[in-house]
Parts: sequence; C-alpha cells; structure tokens
Amino acid sequence: MALDAPRRDQLEASRAWERALEGYARELSTGGASAATLRAYGRDLLELAAWATARRREPGQLVYRDLRAYAGVLSERRLARASVARKLAAARGFHAHLVATGAAAENPADLLPTPKRDSRLPRVLARDEVAALLDRIPARSSLELRDRALFELAYSCGLRAEEIVSLDLGDPDFDAETVRVTGKGDKARVVPVGEPAQRALRRYLELARRALGPAPEERALFVSRRGRRLSPSDVRRRLEKWVREAAVAGRISPHTLRHSFATHLLEGGADLRSIQELLGHSSVSTTQIYTRVEPSRLRSEYAKSHPRA
Repeated sequence: MALDAPRRDQLEASRAWERALEGYARELSTGGASAATLRAYGRDLLELAAWATARRREPGQLVYRDLRAYAGVLSERRLARASVARKLAAARGFHAHLVATGAAAENPADLLPTPKRDSRLPRVLARDEVAALLDRIPARSSLELRDRALFELAYSCGLRAEEIVSLDLGDPDFDAETVRVTGKGDKARVVPVGEPAQRALRRYLELARRALGPAPEERALFVSRRGRRLSPSDVRRRLEKWVREAAVAGRISPHTLRHSFATHLLEGGADLRSIQELLGHSSVSTTQIYTRVEPSRLRSEYAKSHPRA
C-alpha cells in the first residue's frame, strides 16, 4: 500500500524522495500499520520531502540543523502541538528506516525535541446524558434499529468509529456475551457486551439488517441503507443526528462515547489495567488520562454542591 499524500501539484518531491517514501510505506504496511496511519504519515512525509527537494536535499542528506529549520517552519504555521509532534515523529520514523536500510549513517531526528502536547481532557458525558441520547433513538425503522444497536454497542464496549464499522457478522458471540474487536495495528481483543446492547443488537439482526438489503456475501455487521458496510464518517453523521434529537449540549463524537465508557468504568471501581485491555491501548500510560478526568468532574460537582466551596 502506498503512502497517501496531498495533490502532486501542491507538493513536489524529487523522484529519489518518492522512491524512499514508497520503501518506507512498504515497511509500515508489512509491520501492520493501519490505513489511517499510512495516510497521515504520507501527508506529513510528502511535506518534508517537498521542503527538502526545494532546498536540494535528497533522502539521507538531511542533518539535524535542517530538521530544526523544518520544525521552525511548522511552528510558524501555528499548527496544533499534536500535529507538529506527529509530523516530527513521522520524520523520525522515516530516518530510522533509512538508517536500517543503509541509506543514512545516523538519524538526524533523534535529537529533535518533541513539542509538549496540549493537556486537554476528553469530553465525557454524564450517565444520564448517555441514557438520554441512547433512549432518544426510537428503534422503529430499520435505520433506527441499526443506529440503536450501533451506539448501544459503541458505548457498551468503548469502541472507536473505525472498530465499529470493521465488525463482521461473526464477531458478536451472544452465548459468551462478548464481541471480537479488531483495533489499531490489526490487534484483536474480546470485549464483554452489556445486556441493553445485546438486546438492541439481536433486534437489529432479527428485524432490520436483512431489510437493508445487503448482498449475500456482505459480511459487515452494520450496513447502510444500500446494504453496504458503513464508513466511520457515516457513524459520525448518524450520531450527530441523534445528538440533535436528544438536545445534548456540546460537540459529541463516537470517541466521546468511548471516553464516557472508560470514565464510567473508573468511577465504578474498575482498575486501569482492565480498562486498558478493554480499550485496546498498547500502554497503560494512554489510559491514565482518565484518572485526570474523574477528579476534574468531582471538583465541578463540589463547586456546585458544597455550601462552602
């Protein structure tokens, strides 16, 4: 799979850079990188390649001073810190590939400082807000039955939008009350499914999926009105519709349901390691952000409720 990139008339890289990026793309793909990772790294590295080409630098010729200058250019564009950090991480990974293949003697990006990410806590819905949102989906028509099952399952299991749409018919196990989920890097995990989500999923499979007209060979669990596998953007668009219907304030995405799932588990006494496994995080340090969410909510409730707050 080739690395995705912006339009060629906007960013011009030399043929040597194109060959080098294609080689790195093959390495990433072989290593199990997701399509989203390939697209993001493709855009980021083509920017670097075009910048280097304009300065007559070929792959393996960049030095630390060059990358410092490039980092300065990124900062001048007033990009979010997370975006700058991702672009520099892409440059670091690409140069590590050049070193490993003998195309460069050392990695000039190793000494680059990584910008500190903005410390923003994820949006979390209160339990009654989640209930109001899910209960607002009436589950009468085929699409409503599908949406109710989809979002019940998303909250019950803490799924990413990409994980929801990748589910196949064989992934739910009603006897075991679990669902098999394929996450980032094609890593599979088995997640328990709560009773409301199981009921909604059974109704969808019994009453709605066939009515949506999927082809016999279509294995997708959730299908569109044309009977095809949904895309992550379809999931986000349908959630926006039901958020409006439920009049829940603020911007809410499928990831908001995932954050709420993790936070509600933590509030209920679940330990971080268990939440890490359920979310499919490779490191518990990623999961630790939820230990900062709960105290922030407690402070808010304290400020509203305590007579001498």
